[in-house]
Parts: sequence; C-alpha cells; structure tokens
Amino acid sequence: MGVIVETVSGKIEGERRGSHERFLGIPFAAPPVGERRWRAPEPAPQWSRVRPAVHFAPSAPQPPSALPGMAVGPQDEDCLYLNVYTPSADGAPRPVMFWIHGGGFTTGSGSQALYDGGALAERGDVVVVTINYRLGALGYLHLPGCDANIGQLDQIAALRWTRDNIRAFGGDPEQVTIFGESAGGMAVATLLGMPGARGLFRAAIPQSGAAHNVHTRESAARVTSALLAALGQSTPELAKLRALPAAKLIEAQTAVMAERRALGQLAFCPTVDPATLPKPPLDAVREGAAKGVALLVGSNRDESKLFRMGVAESASLSEESLAKRVRASLSALRAHESHAERVVETYRQARTGRASVEPGELLDAIESDRTFRIPAIRLAESQQPHEPRTYMYFFTWESPARRGTLGSCHALELPFVFGTLDAPTMDRFAGKGPDADALAARMMDAWIAFARSGQPSHASLPGWPAYDHAQRATLVFDRNCELVHAPLDAERAAWDEIL
Repeated sequence: MGVIVETVSGKIEGERRGSHERFLGIPFAAPPVGERRWRAPEPAPQWSRVRPAVHFAPSAPQPPSALPGMAVGPQDEDCLYLNVYTPSADGAPRPVMFWIHGGGFTTGSGSQALYDGGALAERGDVVVVTINYRLGALGYLHLPGCDANIGQLDQIAALRWTRDNIRAFGGDPEQVTIFGESAGGMAVATLLGMPGARGLFRAAIPQSGAAHNVHTRESAARVTSALLAALGQSTPELAKLRALPAAKLIEAQTAVMAERRALGQLAFCPTVDPATLPKPPLDAVREGAAKGVALLVGSNRDESKLFRMGVAESASLSEESLAKRVRASLSALRAHESHAERVVETYRQARTGRASVEPGELLDAIESDRTFRIPAIRLAESQQPHEPRTYMYFFTWESPARRGTLGSCHALELPFVFGTLDAPTMDRFAGKGPDADALAARMMDAWIAFARSGQPSHASLPGWPAYDHAQRATLVFDRNCELVHAPLDAERAAWDEIL
C-alpha cells in the first residue's frame, strides 16, 4: 500500500518495506541541464498530481566503477534527486542521518545498494536521507563566469530541502547529522567550512575523508585548462561547452583524471572560492567555523590496499622503489625529499615485531596514513578546541577478499555502518557470520547514538571519551572493539614536521 506525504513542491507516494517506509527519486532541485549546466542549483518545480516515489532516479553522469557491487543504474544529467527512509512518515521528531556518497568526486550515487537506509532507520528509529549530486567536470570544474563548487552547492540544496520537508517524513530538521565516506567524507568536511551550509546540520561524520582535498584557484585553473585542451578549446567557450553531450565531457575528464592520478592528486574536488568556500576548510574549522558541530571522524588501517587491490607489487617492490614512491608523495605535499628516508625508517622501526616490514607493506601503511589517517587526526585536532564533542575511531576489521591481501582497506566499513552486509558481493568483500553481524550492530549503534546525542558511546562498546591532543582516545572497531590511546603514535608523530 502506498504512503502519501506532502512536500513543499507537491505530494509524493512512497511504499512500506518491512518495518520502514521509503520514498525514492524525490527532486530537490530543478534539472541542471541546458543553461543550468555549471550553475548553482535552483528550486525544484512544483507538481499538482501525486508523484510516484517508488523508483530511484538517474545517477549523475560518470565513468564506470571498477568496484564490483557498486552499480549506479541509469545515468542522466537530470540527477538532483534524493531518497528518504523512515520508520514512519508520522511527523515524529526523529534524528536525521544525511548521507553523501563517495567515489572520488567522479562516481557513485545515493541509490547504490550498499547505502540502503532501511536497516539504519529500523534499528535506530532515525530518518535516513541519501542524495545524488553533480560529479566530475559537471560538478567540480572551476569555469570563469560560472558558479564554483557546484557539487557542494547541490549538497547544500539537498540539506535545505531536508530542513524544509523532513518533518513530514518523521524527521527533526533541528537534529541533522551529515555523514559520508571517501570523497563523501571530504564533502562533509568541506561543508564544515562553507558559510552557506551553516545551521543546516548539528553533527558530522567524515569517514576516510577529511578537510584536506581542495584546489587552490591556481590548481583548479590547471585542471580546467587540461580539460579544455582535451576538448579542443584553448579558452572556455561556454555556449559550446553547454551544448556538448555529457558523455563527451566524461571522456575528456577521464583523460585529465589519469594525468592527475599520476601526480597523486584528485582532478575534481572543491576549490577555494570567495563566494562559496572562502578558505580551505581545514583553516576554517581551525578558526571556529564549525563551532557547535559534534564531530566523529576516523579511517581504516589499510586504506590504500583497495587502490592497489592487494597487488603483487607489494611482494616485488624494492627498497629503492619504495623510497622513490615516498619521495614523490612527499613532494606533492611540498615537503623536502629528505623527509622520505626518515618516514620510511620510522614506519619500519614502529612495525618491527608487530607487522610486516616488506617494502610493499610499508608503502601501504605510509600511503594510508598520508591520505586518510593523518588528515582525519588534523581535522579532529582543529575542531576539538571549538567543540568538546569530538571523537575518533579506527577500523581494523580485515576483508576476506583476495586471500586476505586487502586487509582493512578503504570502504570496508560501509556495509557495517549501513547494516548492508547482505548487499551484492558484500559477503566476499566484508565477510559474514556472527562476528561480522556483531560488529555491524556495534557500529550502527555508535553512529545512531552520535546522531541522537552527539556522543557515540553505547552499552556494547567500551567507554569512549572525547578526543584530545593529550590522550588521543580512539575506539578501534574489530572483532573485539577496544579503546586505545594514541594508536600507532610513532607513525603519527613522523608527519608532524611534514604536515
């Protein structure tokens, strides 16, 4: 039987699924096509009849994902839609958990099976919102004369829609927690520094993504020039660019992404911009821009193993190649190459006796920290002086995939957070059985508790104090969850003189 809810744009009809209701493919902005390409989102048009909301809307145009089980379905430039999962659209003031998907700012969708919000809604008596936003060149290209940070502005538009409509779905607009993973985590952390997002949420959970991946105007301009060159333009001809099929833009952006990836950089990500993001988000947070927003941030131990897929390079990498790779990584941070030898030696000494010190394993550990764990720590350090409700987690459960060579890799925590261990391919990627189910319950309850109160502690976890510089309290999620003070601290300290 259908469930009808009235939004500010018109009535929609969702459906009951088990012990929750879901409403799919709700437009939160006007179709960003034609003259609206590279413009800030505009309000969704009104409709007069009851609009069906039982099927997902198209995802943003994007290249295919290399990861199994991450299909996004049909794609279209008309992609600004969201999905709502609720125990009941009864007007009750439940906490709202607002999900921003990852995918390197170039892939992903709020409709991916991994992000089904039904289990969270039922377990926590919360409302879950998942969104689409413009990606790649259509969402993060910095074009003269156009709005900047379009993808971020889409997220803000979806948050405003949530503020204006979520009460009808049984959610509390004053109790919104934004959470996201990878590029979604970076988007969450970027929103902490965006003036246009202030007041739209009260808590944030960036997972394996923090406030560090942003372009300067100069680096954004280089990406724009490279994309224009791939399209055969030396200067932007906006009318022609708006007339290009989205597939042509995706083709050009893929070439640019490959060039930037070789430099260890994202081609498409938020840009410092006077109108939308006046300062790098980490600087803004450090200055108090997110005061009053509770923060739960963390990473996975072996993040980078997903990107190399536990490759044979780990077994064959030489000491010379390890040093060369670390020097290249540090040069991207504008650090002197002399730091490379000290970083490698610090990781080698810290891991002796407790983990492999093979060059490939050392590279994985260094890259995981450089890209994810250290930025998470920097974000927590920046927010904690302004908000005592700042918490840190560290995920160390290991994937059974590829004979265990993925370790606790990037994205592995996702089915545990959403309770979607039964999603396609997740049994092979994340594992299954009583231990996996127990960890999922603990993580879901921690995220739910945080959304409800700004504190992630609950009865099935050890005591979880807030994070500070002195103790660095960190909850480790694994078969046995434990509180650890300053985990892997020698490795952490090695980055202090670099970052």
